[in-house]
Amino acid sequence: MSVVGVSSSSPAGFSENIGEILGDVSIFTAAGESVMIKDLWDQEEGVAVVALLRHFGCICCWELASKLKESKSRFDSAGVKLIAVGVGTPGKARILAERLPFSMDSLYADPDRKAYDVLGLYYGFGRIFNRASASFFLKFGALKKVWKNYTIKAIPDDKSSILQQGGIFVFKGKQLLYARKDKGISDHAPLDEILNICCTPVA
Repeated sequence: MSVVGVSSSSPAGFSENIGEILGDVSIFTAAGESVMIKDLWDQEEGVAVVALLRHFGCICCWELASKLKESKSRFDSAGVKLIAVGVGTPGKARILAERLPFSMDSLYADPDRKAYDVLGLYYGFGRIFNRASASFFLKFGALKKVWKNYTIKAIPDDKSSILQQGGIFVFKGKQLLYARKDKGISDHAPLDEILNICCTPVA
């Protein structure tokens, strides 16, 4: 796993101003309004979990979104902003939001994969069929929970988008505290790691 823990500066592999660079990226709300990432949370002291899904038609990402939804009360009680971003149009985002379901207030669309490029997330055919993606076959139980509402209509019209991998990042203001790039289609960060970083009270 490509896990990078909390650091006094930025995690390895990322520049110290990555939060500022990412903040200047524009994406869309699920309702279709353009928004700058830096406007989604307090850039001084606010804490945000930024979860980049592969694309809105990825069944493994529906499972991840379901887990994030189940943990949202913990994020909210800790004052943490949950931001889930997917590749595809706002219309595709709304399909996931309505059918999973998932709060549109926490869901954003990045049809041009601009945030993914800034964060250097993996892309390519080789990432679909690799060892990291093998965990897909161990998740049938979890996938069954979301399969009943799943639809292929959420897959992006630009089929090259399905080659994009995601990742999860935790920011405090502009400072990057945690970064994990998914190496394969179901290679998501353990949610307990995320919760321990952003939702555990400091003694």
